[in-house]
Amino acid sequence: MRRILALILITACVGACANTGLRDLRSNSRGPDEFIIEPRAPLQTPDDLTTLPAPTPGQANLTDNDPMADAVVALGGRPSSGTAIPASDGALVTAASRFGVTPGIRQELAEADERFRTRQARFTQFRLFREDRYLQAYRRERLDAAETAAQWRRAGARTPSYPPN
Repeated sequence: MRRILALILITACVGACANTGLRDLRSNSRGPDEFIIEPRAPLQTPDDLTTLPAPTPGQANLTDNDPMADAVVALGGRPSSGTAIPASDGALVTAASRFGVTPGIRQELAEADERFRTRQARFTQFRLFREDRYLQAYRRERLDAAETAAQWRRAGARTPSYPPN
């Protein structure tokens, strides 16, 4: 009986040591997975069917998704403008960069976040049950919307987009 109990205990301990990362996005439901479906752009008929472009195997076509252009459109920009900053945004860029610009800020922040997550996950990777540890790791970084709005209101700032008291 002791051997069976010891075997079950060892199996449970070894199974709890799996490091699945910070975000566990597996679903426990048996329903459809809506993230499998990828909406595509509608098919378009060209104006002149006699002057079609030559096929380009392995290259993108008009109905392929372009996540970067979709993000630009979602944020209110124009995807055709390229990477150049439009002249109309010159004042905004000047104001945003008035204290200097760090060229490798994205890489620097990614490395700092990786170090932070490694420190946070040091003692949290041993779990008996599956759970999402993202909110647990970033719990001190989370803002309480109501408290933040109250703090700004006490300071005299107007918060028109936040619901009234």
